Amino acid sequence: MHTKTFVAVAVGLGLVTLSACGASNGKSDSSSADTRTVTLVSHNSWAASKDVIADFEKRSGYTVKVLEDGDAGSAVNKAILTKDHPQGDVLFGVDNTLLSRALDNGLFQPYRPKGSDLILPQYRADQAKHRVTPIDSGDICVNYDKKYFADRKLAPPATFDDLVKPQYKNLLVTENAATSSPGLGFLLGTAAKYGDQGWQDYWKKLKANGVKVVDGWDVAYNQEFSGSAGGRKAKGDRPLVVSYASSPPVEVIYAEPRPKTAPTGVAYGTCFRQVEYAGLLSNARNPEGGKALLDFLLTKEFQEDMPLNMFVHPVREGAQVPPEFAKYGPSAKEPETMAPGKIADNRDQWVKSWTSLVLK
Repeated sequence: MHTKTFVAVAVGLGLVTLSACGASNGKSDSSSADTRTVTLVSHNSWAASKDVIADFEKRSGYTVKVLEDGDAGSAVNKAILTKDHPQGDVLFGVDNTLLSRALDNGLFQPYRPKGSDLILPQYRADQAKHRVTPIDSGDICVNYDKKYFADRKLAPPATFDDLVKPQYKNLLVTENAATSSPGLGFLLGTAAKYGDQGWQDYWKKLKANGVKVVDGWDVAYNQEFSGSAGGRKAKGDRPLVVSYASSPPVEVIYAEPRPKTAPTGVAYGTCFRQVEYAGLLSNARNPEGGKALLDFLLTKEFQEDMPLNMFVHPVREGAQVPPEFAKYGPSAKEPETMAPGKIADNRDQWVKSWTSLVLK
């Protein structure tokens, strides 16, 4: 979602990018038609433990190939353009902000994976047709640089209302809602909070308070934000950034030596709940392999592997998150939410209005 590339943080810290076993990038070729290969198309935040993928390959007899296609928006757009001759069998990473675009364009064929009955009720979608399956959830929220605020003896903002107060002028960087999934999620959070009319007044105040807009998450988080490892290296000067509630664990887990507390915090009154889905592509060359892969994405083994690889929360009942993830990246207790249908009805017009209001 993204670029929800927490993996980019690891790269920024000089660490090796996590990748799926058997993953390869590049154009599909005739070998993709091999019925023993199942191809997953994803945004570039896909990551899974090698042993977990190897376990699936051993049990199922399929080899997993992964094609990464930029952020969530570009991955969905490319899938729509190639839907008659798709690059793969399963698309992972379409989220609730983009779901209607994928469904309206007929990207997926129906399939109800094994384990669907164990998906927590609040994440279920498309229940009548089963074209997509929820895989994970996360919260888009403003993160803050703890040191910046402590040094100035200034309380960090906690809510959307706080962000327009004078003491936070010129401190926030966010992503373009037209080009970035977290940028769009933040816009939808303000629309959920202030209503169909009120969100525009809110953004006028935010603009007057010096919000900075950049194209994507990587630039915002790893270059502009003063609280991240990448941002400190790049001498970023914005102590507030639109990112994820699960960003702080990244700053702990990938740091050497590990700090006792996360250097960044989350303004939980600014969160918008994002859910990611996967589906069997309509013209998949290996639909049986695709079904086996979708079954696997809902297993407890894969669901419990996601938190420390993709920094997202499982959606399966009973799936546990590791202690350091629970400690540093808990979900928002009361995030803003919006029904996919409402997003579908308003998204394009809201983005158009936002663009003319904020960028011009």
